[in-house]
Amino acid sequence: MGFGVAKLLGGLAFSLGLILVVVAGAELFTGNNLLVMATVSGKLPVSKLAWNWLVLYAGNFVGAILTALMVFQTLQYMMSDGEVGITALKIADAKCALDFGTAMVRGIYCNVLVCLAVWLTFSCRTTGDKILAILFPITAFVACGFEHSVANMYFIPIGLLIKALAPAQFWAMAHQTAGNFGNLSWLNFLKNLVPVTLGNIIGGTVFVGIIYWVIHLRKERSTWGQSEDTTSMLDQNR
Repeated sequence: MGFGVAKLLGGLAFSLGLILVVVAGAELFTGNNLLVMATVSGKLPVSKLAWNWLVLYAGNFVGAILTALMVFQTLQYMMSDGEVGITALKIADAKCALDFGTAMVRGIYCNVLVCLAVWLTFSCRTTGDKILAILFPITAFVACGFEHSVANMYFIPIGLLIKALAPAQFWAMAHQTAGNFGNLSWLNFLKNLVPVTLGNIIGGTVFVGIIYWVIHLRKERSTWGQSEDTTSMLDQNR
């Protein structure tokens, strides 16, 4: 299977994640970067925005690590003569090899597409509409190789677990050794997570949230201010 087709199919499969978040009513750190619209509208204090992001980020991190631990126990990485595990290792190793600037820019473009997918669902009336709205932006970000902080909280740890704990049988089947994945370490995991998270925040807040607030809601806020002034004057006259 060619590179493009493989990326396309991977992106389609990956779309399930955001579909489950939006349709089932879960909470995702990157999607909630759009809450900045409520903050600049004066409806959500910065402190509450920061607390929401902090709790969500921690919750997503714990959930991703637990998922990696449980998936490792399924021995899924042994499937197809170890090819599944080697693919997971290659993905994790490549992410850990990214420099700070590249990781951050990929994070920016990733969350532009993720937040646009969430934004598109606001116009949907049915579950089918929401699924279709999510499908294309998420497929695009995966196919383009952009970086998603919450996804990386799973992809890199599952690679680390395979590298550290896979039995000799796995390495023999796959004709590989742990030394072939030298970039994969817990330290490099953090070095990936920091710039990708910063990029996700910039992409979601600045390039989607604030820009769409300026386009659609800025004038409404000025109207709200005028209405409040008018109400205050009427109260004083009474």
